[in-house]
Amino acid sequence: MRLEGRKVLITGAASGIGLATAEMFVREGARVALIDRDAQRIAAAEARLKVAAACADVTDESAIGLAISRMTEALGGLDGVVNAAGVDLLRPFAQMSLAEWQRILAVNLTGPMMVCRAALEALARSGHGTIVNIASGAALRPLEHRTAYCAAKAGLVMLTKALAIDLAASGIRANAICPGIIDTPMFRASFESAPDRDAAFARILDRFIIKHPGRPDDIAYAALYLTSEESAHVTGSALAVDGGRAFH
Repeated sequence: MRLEGRKVLITGAASGIGLATAEMFVREGARVALIDRDAQRIAAAEARLKVAAACADVTDESAIGLAISRMTEALGGLDGVVNAAGVDLLRPFAQMSLAEWQRILAVNLTGPMMVCRAALEALARSGHGTIVNIASGAALRPLEHRTAYCAAKAGLVMLTKALAIDLAASGIRANAICPGIIDTPMFRASFESAPDRDAAFARILDRFIIKHPGRPDDIAYAALYLTSEESAHVTGSALAVDGGRAFH
């Protein structure tokens, strides 16, 4: 029970990494609240895990502020936040619209910022608050046809480092996780429409030392460490959980 007694809010919690993190945190004794924009899936997660949940889009400042206020009240306080909401965009730069660029930055960078800001007062009251931002290996090494995604996730890593400095006096630690390829619906969507699906998948794997996708639990374990007291002396880090791509 590595999180016994901790109260943690998780965004993007209806599927993929966010849902796996919620499931693991519940098993480890945390009181968990979930936020996601997918009303049907977040309701299913709420019922199955027997936790508090709210439907809200992280890009909507008023909606996310209200949702975080409600979830903090339901939990009786807030000790940690995991920002797992995110979207991808596979588009050559010359074909990318301004609206697409703005949407990717809104979800992947501005959204986590607004979540952290809305949760800040409660995290400061905790005295041992934690922020874990799910960034990407694309923040450390770029990918072709993902200009907006790479820029947003690199920005999220630097936002995390800046928060670690600004919030240290409030007893809040901030860290980022940079996943590689993780077997989630978002990852599968990135190559399943290719004319030769197997060849596209092989090209992706060629970038990595470990020649298979990670599991959502691989990232959840990293989030567990960074949320627990085991990482009490860790802040401002960008932990690569990426099958070796960051150095390969």
